[in-house]
Amino acid sequence: MTLVDAPVSGDVHLRILNLTDLHMAIRPYDYFADSETPGPGLTNAASYLERLKAGAPNTLVFDNGDFLQGNPMGDYAAQNLETSPDAAHPMIDALNALNIDAGTLGNHEFNYGLEVLFSALKQTRFPVVSANLLWPSQDQEWNTVLPPFALLERDVKTQNGEVTIVKVGVLGVLPPQVQHWDRSHLEGKIQTRDIVETVEKYVPQMKSAGADLIVILCHSGIEASANRYGLENASVQVATIEGVDAVISGHSHLVFPSPYFGGFAHTDIERGLIHGKPVTMAGFGASHIGRIDLLLGRTNGAWSLRRATATADPVPIDAVPETEVERQILSATAQAHNETLAYIRRPVGHTVRRIDSDFAMIQPCSAVRFIAAAQDWHLRNALRGGALEDTPMLSSAAPFKMGGRGGPGNFTRVPAGQLKLRNIADIYGYPNALCALRVDGTALSDWLEFSAGIFCQITPGQHDQWLIDPTFPSYNFDTIAGLTYEIDLSQPARFTPSGELIHKDNRRIRALSYRGADVTPDMTFIVATNDYRANGSGSYPGADDGQIVWDERDAHRDVLVRYVEDTPHDRTFAARPWRFSPMLATSVLFRTTPLAGAELSRLRRLRVSPLETDVEDFLVCRLDLQ
Repeated sequence: MTLVDAPVSGDVHLRILNLTDLHMAIRPYDYFADSETPGPGLTNAASYLERLKAGAPNTLVFDNGDFLQGNPMGDYAAQNLETSPDAAHPMIDALNALNIDAGTLGNHEFNYGLEVLFSALKQTRFPVVSANLLWPSQDQEWNTVLPPFALLERDVKTQNGEVTIVKVGVLGVLPPQVQHWDRSHLEGKIQTRDIVETVEKYVPQMKSAGADLIVILCHSGIEASANRYGLENASVQVATIEGVDAVISGHSHLVFPSPYFGGFAHTDIERGLIHGKPVTMAGFGASHIGRIDLLLGRTNGAWSLRRATATADPVPIDAVPETEVERQILSATAQAHNETLAYIRRPVGHTVRRIDSDFAMIQPCSAVRFIAAAQDWHLRNALRGGALEDTPMLSSAAPFKMGGRGGPGNFTRVPAGQLKLRNIADIYGYPNALCALRVDGTALSDWLEFSAGIFCQITPGQHDQWLIDPTFPSYNFDTIAGLTYEIDLSQPARFTPSGELIHKDNRRIRALSYRGADVTPDMTFIVATNDYRANGSGSYPGADDGQIVWDERDAHRDVLVRYVEDTPHDRTFAARPWRFSPMLATSVLFRTTPLAGAELSRLRRLRVSPLETDVEDFLVCRLDLQ
């Protein structure tokens, strides 16, 4: 659709509202903490959606994927569908109540396998489209698993009250890496294609089918990188494609337009445009609603796009349900909510020490060490008596909750005492499966080098430098138990967050050793990790070079539960594998939960001082690297 400025009579104001990365945030409840929460969630978003719809005579509402996974309610609903394929799914019930016009898939829709996904999709009362998700084919045919696009024909009112028709083509795409990230569920069953290639293929078909306006539901992030085949975050490139009128982005849990993207080329954050096209990214967990306002008009018998703006509106938090649709969502999900509460409250064991991630950015934390110890215990039992029993075994784990985009409440905090299933879910937040890789010493070193990229380069002799790179997700900060090593923050990161080698002559990992001996390139190790890492998630150098030698599909949470049940908990806290190399007269700043202030006395070997609470309610602390 051509962008023109001169208005003519009969203009149509079309508003496109969208949600993305809901991750099962339906009700105002934190299932990890087992408590009511003032967070937004879909119920509050429903009320705000109604307000935004009331402000425009013609409105469409879309969901941009990653809706089935994210909390224990999602896990419980998936278990129900595994045993009863016709069981109601609470998120589908909620989206149906919203009367959304169309949706697409995200990468996390596949975490529970295709059978669970298809059982959930059968319940939708709206079209779900996905153009680059294909059935396997030897002759390169585009045999899509779901319809690649939908053509929505809608009666709309012009500004002078007349009724006319606009045909909106809606196409969905997702990261092609999903076939690797969930390989255990998808290998041999589906294949994916490049996002840009896919959109370019289908835009002419949508035009031929009669689309007046083309909207891309792009479950892919906004990244300032050159186009290449298989790009994970390709929304910028999609916006350059001729014929695309609007892009709904997601996947990376950021907000667009926002000051975060102020330095990006070809970006107008005041109007919400990328390459002149309106683009939104609405955060995650119903934190925001993407809003695209279009002014359409007829020119020579065809619709023209006269003006376009895009915003991402924060969802206000309401204390009580204020709309009928909000009450419908609460009613439709009440049974699932109560069953989930019974599920998460099941006792599984006991811990004599607290398990938390409050200081995971400055020392090996108890949550990560707990995961690593459970993996090591399980894998050693599984390999006992086999050919691999005598191969040195290591265990890699990452902190899933370390603040960041999730805010100051996004930390694992399990007190000493009885452990319940919700505590296990809090410690390990994803439905991953345990597997093991064979890696050599070179790959192992690069694995840790990539992980150390979460830290900013620190200049010796300077004070109060920020420690953490906010663009590096905490779930990619792997530490490997069974080794000891130092991280030299004075060196630049060897790899970019996407795994590109940029400083081949620099290394942050120092004194890497196994049982007191230096790790050499010719050494061989078995590393316990998760299936996401082993299958390429995170672009991890080292993990990609490894060979999967054990993969029995044991779910991580089940492993943790069995470990708690079968092992005295005093054994779970293995030796601390890493520390920062000392730097004289140097200090760094990091952010943690305000609740961690009372725990600073536990940091006996580190010199940490609390400073202030910042505008996002994080506690800012100083770490003296001397």
